[in-house]
Amino acid sequence: MTWLIGGAVSVILLAVLRWAIHRSLAPERVVETRSPAAVGLHFQDVCMPTENGKSLCGWLVPAHRPGRVPAVVLLHGWGGNAETMLPLAPPLHEAGFAVLLIDARCHGKSDADSFSSMPRFAEDLGHAIDWLKRRDDIAPQFIAAVGHSVGAAAALLAASRRDDIAAVVSIAAFTHPRAMMRHWFAGKGIPYMPVGWLLLRYVEWTIGHRFDDIAPIHTIKRLRCPTLLVHGAEDTTVPVSAAHAIHAARSGDHVRLQVVAGSHDDYTDLDREMPALVDFLAGVVKNANAPDAAPCLERK
Repeated sequence: MTWLIGGAVSVILLAVLRWAIHRSLAPERVVETRSPAAVGLHFQDVCMPTENGKSLCGWLVPAHRPGRVPAVVLLHGWGGNAETMLPLAPPLHEAGFAVLLIDARCHGKSDADSFSSMPRFAEDLGHAIDWLKRRDDIAPQFIAAVGHSVGAAAALLAASRRDDIAAVVSIAAFTHPRAMMRHWFAGKGIPYMPVGWLLLRYVEWTIGHRFDDIAPIHTIKRLRCPTLLVHGAEDTTVPVSAAHAIHAARSGDHVRLQVVAGSHDDYTDLDREMPALVDFLAGVVKNANAPDAAPCLERK
């Protein structure tokens, strides 16, 4: 009888521990208070399916000209939502792109799931791209991805797995999930050994991926499409050295690095920096039909 009670208590304690870990690591859900109308853009509320029978919510800003047009998917970071990416939408729209801003699962207005993770961000991005490819007003051969922080890491991961992402702009990506988790542990006063180490193993088991397999410093080696790494020089959440390390790990000259003024979430002169981002994507569109244009994923 004693062992039955002890076993029951152990199961309860493990369940409580699992709940506590998931709760502490879960992103805060912040629902948008502004829409693209706030920055002068006409838009459509959209919904699309993703993994596990869940749905993503977002906004589609159609291009201002008819026919099949290039498109850009904007993906926020951890705890963000589509609204946080709004400043990027007007210049991209002005340049002729259709712009899709989505909320990842467990963020904004999208469905909740059992947990959120960077690979799930990448899954959501992939489903958003598939949704765009099925539309008759989008040029399926040119759909680019722009992500911030975890969204940037997810964009690099998605592009390392697919050959139909025309270009990637990564804003403030980290080098490795382990580095970000250790930074989070330090902020919470959690010792890395043994508690932090065990938590990392548990997170890997939960998300179903080894950190080494999804780390931007490794996925960048598998990308073959034009990629722009943007990073703020004053970023203290993810230091600019991360961008230099990812850039150094690249597999070719198709990956560019641009260090700009600003921190992780606040770019001091976005209006000045946006033309370079838009010109990068516009240049990819211009060269998309060239005979030697390279796909994102090198076929084996």
